Formats: sequence, structure tokens, C-alpha cells
Amino acid sequence: MSDFLADWYLWSKALHIMAVITWMAGIFYLPRLYVYHVEQAGQGTPADAMLQVMERKLLRGIMNPSLIATWVFGLALVFTPGIVDWSMAWPWAKAASVLAMTWFHMWLSARRKEFVAGANTRRGRTYRMMNEVPTVFMVVIVLSVILKY
Repeated sequence: MSDFLADWYLWSKALHIMAVITWMAGIFYLPRLYVYHVEQAGQGTPADAMLQVMERKLLRGIMNPSLIATWVFGLALVFTPGIVDWSMAWPWAKAASVLAMTWFHMWLSARRKEFVAGANTRRGRTYRMMNEVPTVFMVVIVLSVILKY
């Protein structure tokens, strides 16, 4: 298996980067949609229905597949011999941030279910603040991988 992973390393890396870009685009946009949903759409209005469709398609059609692809190709990179030195701090920092980003994805998914049920209790300000969370994780991930401290 390790020969296979080594042979396909550059493909795994390229596909991982593409999946991360797509996932991050959704992670940054979905909380913004939630802000619009809270501030511009009353429950049961045409705007509410439109935003629910947009949120569902973004989450299920783009973010979930991208999350899965990010993990699959990321794990392929982790298991490629000679790529990750677990005695250093950077892979642990990246791993912690990826787990936190995955938790954030699940948090966003749970919020969508609240909108569908008409049970959202959060204000636009909450979603605006939460919109900054993935930026912190992204900074840690990129610096970890590039600087490798």
C-alpha cells in the first residue's frame, strides 16, 4: 500500500488542496447565509424558503463532499511514507485544527437543521462572529504545513 501512496503522492496532494479550497469556500459562505436568513427572512416567507434551498445545496452538494474528499486525500498524505514527521509539533497543530474545523462544519450543519425546524434562536451577530472561527483554524493549518515547526 505504501508504494501505491508514494506513487500517487502528487495526485493526492493536488486533490487534497482542491478539496480544501472548496470546503473552505463553503465554510466561509454558509455562516454569511445564516446572517441573511436571520436578518432578512421571516419564517415561512419566500426568502426563508429560498435561503433554505441555498443552505441545503451548499451544505449537501458542496461542503459535505468536500469535507469527505479533504479527509480522504489528507489521510492518504498522512499515510504516505516520509511525508509526516510526528515527532514535530506541526502535524499535531494541523490535526487539532482540522478536527476543530470539522467540528465547526458539524455545528453549521446542526444550525441548518434548526432553521429547517423554525427553531433558530441565534442572532445575526452570533453568525457574524462564528464566521471568523474558520479563519483562525485556516491560519494555523497553513502556517503549520508551510513552516513545519
